[in-house]
Amino acid sequence: MPDAETPPPGPRIIAYDLGHPLPALRPASPRRDWMEASPRRFANRCLPLTMANAHGWEIVGGVGFDAWWNGGDQPQDVVIRRHQPETSGRPLPLAHFGAGVLTFHVDALFRTDPGVALWVSGPPNAVRDGIMPLSGLVETDWSPMTFTMNWRFTRPHAVVSFRPGEAVCWMMPIDRHRLGATEPEVRRLADDPALLAAHTAWRLGRDAFNTALKVPGSEAAAAGWQRDYHHGRCPASGAMAEGHLTRGAARPFPL
Repeated sequence: MPDAETPPPGPRIIAYDLGHPLPALRPASPRRDWMEASPRRFANRCLPLTMANAHGWEIVGGVGFDAWWNGGDQPQDVVIRRHQPETSGRPLPLAHFGAGVLTFHVDALFRTDPGVALWVSGPPNAVRDGIMPLSGLVETDWSPMTFTMNWRFTRPHAVVSFRPGEAVCWMMPIDRHRLGATEPEVRRLADDPALLAAHTAWRLGRDAFNTALKVPGSEAAAAGWQRDYHHGRCPASGAMAEGHLTRGAARPFPL
């Protein structure tokens, strides 16, 4: 009998070391401290939020430090202080661009399949006071160059701290030609009766649920929140969405 067909290989992301150990790489976490601290952890019920958090990989920092910016535009206007003597062999970030920008060198060369780039930023929805991540689209399908991860202070004299083991960079593969090939359209919802009916059923059900939620002892109050989107279920028909995801699917890099 003929051998079963071997499935084609899936998309790849390759991390090349630069002659020394790679930084720690891990699938991105769906968790955020502020989400865990929300009343009854309600923020974790938002599936689009947790899926965005986990939709990629994190580059983990190995050095703990404090940094602050005096508001000037020169590199020396940012001060960086290590928390303790260096033991990891990882360097501190730099401020060589000026303009209140803090730069992490990424000690790896990433390659992706043709047409696939990496969207590089800070971890999504990870709120950090005094500094914000800058985002970049890196053409890792052809470039032999490394990239840096940059954060910019949002106000002078705010002391920001990074601890060892925190993610300093987040990255997600993206089809870099899909945006230019996408045709924007505008349509009237009334022209799609099936979608209109489904949307109306959801909206009326949502309104009724929110009203009942305020009534002590109601089914809505006991449920606490609607789960149709979380389960991938259409409220009107009960049909289940094909391929619906409820958790991150990023695979770990081999150790």
